[in-house]
Amino acid sequence: MRELSNSQCACSFDVAKEYALYHQTTGEGEIYQTSLMSALIAGIYEGTTSIAQLREHGDFGLGTFDQLDGELIAFDQDVYQLKSDGSANPATMEQKTPFAVMTFFNADIELPLNAAMTRSEVHDLIDKMVPSDNIFCAVRIDGVFDFVRTRTVPKQTPPYRPMLEAIKAQPTFSFAHRHGVVAGFRSPQYTTGINVPGYHEHFITDDRQGGGHIQDYRVSSGVLQIGKVSKLVIDTPTSDGFLNANLAPDDIRSAIEKAEK
Repeated sequence: MRELSNSQCACSFDVAKEYALYHQTTGEGEIYQTSLMSALIAGIYEGTTSIAQLREHGDFGLGTFDQLDGELIAFDQDVYQLKSDGSANPATMEQKTPFAVMTFFNADIELPLNAAMTRSEVHDLIDKMVPSDNIFCAVRIDGVFDFVRTRTVPKQTPPYRPMLEAIKAQPTFSFAHRHGVVAGFRSPQYTTGINVPGYHEHFITDDRQGGGHIQDYRVSSGVLQIGKVSKLVIDTPTSDGFLNANLAPDDIRSAIEKAEK
């Protein structure tokens, strides 16, 4: 990662790093997850958990909706559905999700971003702040973005195709010089198949009119918040589709990497 050019940002980085090192082994709170990423890869798209139920387990997170109908982003106790037509709308409490990850967001580290940074540079910065890959991190950025590129999977109908087939027709969207929110998680590599190992992030514009699953971005200024989490609770479905699915195929890691691009 290149050197931070702004002295204030560099100073804040040093303070945040010292704090992060002091609390390196801590991580309060809990991540609640419904279903598995490998189930989505296998084409298990029927929603089993309502948004109201998700809200009982967190105020921050991401996921998808019943029949893979768009992307889910949650923050500040609000939940939005980012659809394949480019729209963003508040989710209703009755809507359901086949896969979502939620937590009550509590920032252990807060850092102003006063120098423009690419997505990979932001990830490098987080990795320096939380050097262990073996705990979860909830990540939020409120900022001004030079650009954000997203994609959103269109709603699927039975018989469901595997996810790598479903995403071939997904539309992509570009946002330039926009304020917005990034909500996401950095999950340990050992969660491959259970979750998305590494970074998984969604974006919504400040007017709450558009967004999606992030493919890339460049942030010009903003605030980065990181919350370390050391507990994971998984609620697995009991549907026939889930019970009969192959949830540990040999190529699961490469399949997830392709699905998350």
